[in-house]
Amino acid sequence: MARRWSLILPLALVLGPLGPAPVQASGSTSVRLMRAAGQIAPRATRGVLATAAGTFGPLSAAWAWPVVGPVIRAFDPPEDPYGSGHRGIDIAVPLGTTVHAPAAGTVTFAGKVGGQLFVTLDHGGGLVSTYSWLSTALVHKGDVVAAGAPIALSGQGHPGSTTPHLHLGVKRDGAYIDPLEVLGPAPVSVLVHLAPIPASGSA
Repeated sequence: MARRWSLILPLALVLGPLGPAPVQASGSTSVRLMRAAGQIAPRATRGVLATAAGTFGPLSAAWAWPVVGPVIRAFDPPEDPYGSGHRGIDIAVPLGTTVHAPAAGTVTFAGKVGGQLFVTLDHGGGLVSTYSWLSTALVHKGDVVAAGAPIALSGQGHPGSTTPHLHLGVKRDGAYIDPLEVLGPAPVSVLVHLAPIPASGSA
């Protein structure tokens, strides 16, 4: 017995505590208990993983960018829920650019607020994204969209802006976060600005 424990203890130190044994039937009592304890994400929660604490965070496979363009205004959280700030990022794109869902989700709002068009997606696990100052909504409330699905066309951007852009806001558990926390790496076309090709015969 002493020899057996001498083999098991080093493995326990390397692997850490073992989790629950795999469960075969999704409707079993074990699965229901694990789901209630927050150890298994609900089926509707796509793009997120359950943590031991029972809350949900982004998957290692980050969200795709809804449009491709440079960020011309960064996230600037307000000091209080009603204070001034910038509750998202502005991505410069031409007017009428197709906006794609960065991850699978359900449309919870698609309509006008104060005369301006907005679309909101619930991605599950407390993550919600909003697309503002649109020219056209391509989805309706209740629609279930896959990652990459077209959901809207971009508009002029913030009222008074001279550069057309998409405003992207993201909430986690009801609080605004920097969208760059959940977006994947910026597309190469955003990071690399090619020098103009010189005219034929020029140096």
